[in-house]
Amino acid sequence: MNIVILSRNSNLYSTNRLVEEGEKRGHEVEVIDPLKCDLIIEKEKPTIYYKDRYLDYVDAIIPRIGSSVTFYGCAVVRQFEMMHVFTTVTSDAIIRSRDKLRSFQRLSRAGIGMPKTVFTNYSRDVEEVIEHVGGTPVIIKLLEGTQGLGVVLAETKNAAESVLEAFNGLQARVIVQEYIKEAKGADLRALIVDNQVIGAMKRQGKEGEFRSNLHRGGSAGYIKLNVEEIKAALKAAKALSLPVCGVDMLESERGPLVLEVNSTPGLEGIEKATEKNIARAIITFIERNAR
Repeated sequence: MNIVILSRNSNLYSTNRLVEEGEKRGHEVEVIDPLKCDLIIEKEKPTIYYKDRYLDYVDAIIPRIGSSVTFYGCAVVRQFEMMHVFTTVTSDAIIRSRDKLRSFQRLSRAGIGMPKTVFTNYSRDVEEVIEHVGGTPVIIKLLEGTQGLGVVLAETKNAAESVLEAFNGLQARVIVQEYIKEAKGADLRALIVDNQVIGAMKRQGKEGEFRSNLHRGGSAGYIKLNVEEIKAALKAAKALSLPVCGVDMLESERGPLVLEVNSTPGLEGIEKATEKNIARAIITFIERNAR
C-alpha cells in the first residue's frame, strides 16, 4: 500500500514514527509537504501534482496539518478525498475541530460535559460576560490559539475585565470559560484510533502554571481512565466525526469536562507516557479501511 503523510516537517517525532511503523508493515510511506502540492481541478479528473509527478498512486493519507496552514492543507486533503483516497481524518473534520466555537456548539448539542463557556461579539459589557461563567477566576482563550498560546487565567474581576477589553480593542475573538479549580492545573488526554481509546495520559502543568501543555513545560504520566471518562472521550470524538484524535478533558466534581478535540494529536508524549505503540495502531486502522 502507498501511504502519504501530509507534513511540513519530516523530522518530527510523530511523522518519523508513522513512517517507521508503516514501513515495518511492508508499506511504501512518503512524507509530502502539503504546501508544495499543486491542485489540478477539472471535470471528473481531480489530480495533485507534487514536484515532478502526479500523486495518482496513493492509497491512503495521514494528515498532519498544522493550524497555521489549515486552509491550504485541508484543500489538499479534500483533493485526495475527491480522488477517492482514504484519509484517517477528513478535511471537514479538521476544519470543525480547529474552530473552537463550532466545536463547543457541536459538543453541547451532543450532551457532552464541558466547562461553562461564553462567546460574544466584542461585547462592551465585560462584567456581564464574566458573571455568565460564574465569576472569577476565569479562563480567556483566543479562538485561534494552539498549544496553550493565547490562553490567559484571570484571577480577579479587574484582571478579567482588563484582558477582555484589551482583546476587544484588538478585535481578537475570544471565548471565556469557567475555571475548574479542582483540576489543579492538570488535564487528561485520551488518544482515540478507530473509535477506541487506545491510550491515555495525565498532563500536569509545571509549578505556578495553569496550562498543562507539554510544550509549556508540563509533565505527563500514564493514567487508566474510568468508564465515565472513556464514554465522554468517545462521544466527543463521534460528535466531531474524528475516528483518530486526541480528546482533552478536565477532572471535575461533576464528572469529566471536555476541553478540546485535537484532529492531529502529537504522538511523542502519549507514546512515552503509556508505552503503547500508537503509530502502529494508526497504520493498522488504515489497513482495515483503505481499499
